[in-house]
Amino acid sequence: MKRYLPIFTVFAILLAVGLYVIDKKNQTIPAQKMTRVSGDIGEFGRQHSCARPPQFLSRMHIPQPVMIDLSQKRFKGIALLYGKGFKKVLHPKQWEQYAHFGTYAVDEKGNVYLVPIPFISIHPDTFNLQKNIYKLDSKSGKLSVLMHFEGIVPSSKNPYGLNTIAYDCDSRTLWAAAIDKSDYSTQQGVIYHIDPKSRKILQKIKGVDVLSMALVRTSLGKFLLVGSARDNGLYAYPLKKDRLLPKPVRLLTLPDPNEHIRKIKIKGNNTLELQSIPFTYALIARSDRKDRMYYRVTWNREKKQWETEKM
Repeated sequence: MKRYLPIFTVFAILLAVGLYVIDKKNQTIPAQKMTRVSGDIGEFGRQHSCARPPQFLSRMHIPQPVMIDLSQKRFKGIALLYGKGFKKVLHPKQWEQYAHFGTYAVDEKGNVYLVPIPFISIHPDTFNLQKNIYKLDSKSGKLSVLMHFEGIVPSSKNPYGLNTIAYDCDSRTLWAAAIDKSDYSTQQGVIYHIDPKSRKILQKIKGVDVLSMALVRTSLGKFLLVGSARDNGLYAYPLKKDRLLPKPVRLLTLPDPNEHIRKIKIKGNNTLELQSIPFTYALIARSDRKDRMYYRVTWNREKKQWETEKM
């Protein structure tokens, strides 16, 4: 799966404006059954981004723009590409120690948060690596474990643990999801709301398998958009006072039931761009470009429906 993502381009897509974080007790809420309801989540445009490039890049005199490479095609772990044609590479050996990453989010200080992905084959430490959220420190450039989730238990039947992440700018919190306990017949995934400063879990939503997520603010409120690992649907969870309400709105389904939404980009003017891939709960090998599909989806206010166009 290709993951060459320009920092400045993707920041505006991955991150959304939120509310100020409210210190509440950790709460676990079971997710209700996903049902087909009105897909109207209100009017929205491009989302504000608070993300900044890591500070260590300036100290090293590395010019912008910079691309984050998680593709694993040339470099293990994470690499930063820069310069003309992005042919120059920053890839310290220390960035390889946690193996492979699936996606990332960036905060207002330039810290990069990453979640893992099992890749091609299982090694002795594969399952343990899937239990962590990782942080590339903006000042030092050091990659380390931010949080370890002992309750996440990947296995040979389902090697996935934490698998997607998003950053909420104003509340300065993380949203992450894990699908380790799920299989072909049972949906037991968890959405986590996390304070990265205190490393406290603020909320859990159980019983939903998430493959991708993005935050969006609309005229009707704020939503966590979710691409399902279970089916070919896109869902929206309402947010109220920084709490995720457990009943999602089903926005749309992709034409092919075998497709699952891997990336969600907010393009503005009530328009999203979705990338889909074939997905099972088995190991992912390096995805071929032909396996990825792209869709432009737009909310038609007059017809009150989402219109899907293959790109």
